[in-house]
Amino acid sequence: MMTFFTILLILIGANALFMVFSLSGISNEGKKSEENATKNASSKILSLNNISSKYKKAV
Repeated sequence: MMTFFTILLILIGANALFMVFSLSGISNEGKKSEENATKNASSKILSLNNISSKYKKAV
């Protein structure tokens, strides 16, 4: 029984350690992607007239 709890606590500790490292990596990547999104936001804007004409042609 003691062996089971020892292995369980080791696995829970390792899981917590991996979670901390993965969450810190995600927060850094999120900041980088937000900066890139603001730089590229103006180039991805489409006018509504072009979109509606494409749908009319398809129908």
